Amino acid sequence: NIGGSISQSGNFSNSEWFGPVSYSKAVKKAAPSVVNIYTKTTIKRSNHLPLKHPFFKRLKKQQSDRIQGSLGSGVIISKDGYVITNFHVIEAAEEIVITTNNGKKFDASLIGADPETDLAVLKIDNQVLPNIVFGNIKNLSVGDSVLAIGNPFGVGQTVTMGIVSGLGRNQLGISTFENFIQTDAAINPGNSGGALVDVNGDLVGINSAIYSKSGGSMGIGFAIPIDLVKKITEQIIVKGYVTRGWIGVEVQELTDDLKDSFNLSSNSG
Repeated sequence: NIGGSISQSGNFSNSEWFGPVSYSKAVKKAAPSVVNIYTKTTIKRSNHLPLKHPFFKRLKKQQSDRIQGSLGSGVIISKDGYVITNFHVIEAAEEIVITTNNGKKFDASLIGADPETDLAVLKIDNQVLPNIVFGNIKNLSVGDSVLAIGNPFGVGQTVTMGIVSGLGRNQLGISTFENFIQTDAAINPGNSGGALVDVNGDLVGINSAIYSKSGGSMGIGFAIPIDLVKKITEQIIVKGYVTRGWIGVEVQELTDDLKDSFNLSSNSG
């Protein structure tokens, strides 16, 4: 048989040709490890008022700092409470609250972040939590089915399905180091930091960004691949930051004066 099993009628079996009818097993495996993240940031009011006048003195007294809230998603990666999310989800946050899939709320602390890859690690203390299983990016191919799990628009945990549309996407201007998985699984604001899982429910990426002219999903989403996530996460947990190597080499034009100083012939370079 070619491409699938053949029934007695001579037709391909739907379950073999089109894949599994339901992804509920994958969702049940991964969903408890995906959390909602709520942050609060204080926005300072402007103090540029001519305070000598009594009216402006009263106005300043009545003003107060504005509290700005935002939401996103995260993934529990260890039973002792480490959670990974996007850096832009928690950037400048003064308070971080995590809500698990079963509705429990916990205060979270920031362990460290890497803006260059848009990743951050949070910690929930003194809790035993359901952690996700890491997948293998080498087993992921264009055309494979994937599921995006997160909290779009704050409506609650949501699962969307799509395929891997591309691998190794870069030069997108999203972050400094780019090697994204592209997917057409619907990803919307609030999905950032959530899980991209394969049909086994294993984590293959962290949803990070979308291409959109309207602000909503247009079928072009990007996730940070799990191999990069693991490397960054391990460094942040151990050291609180990421260290990268660099080479102290600078390119310079080989001028006539430099040729003379190195005793090079005029034809060199």
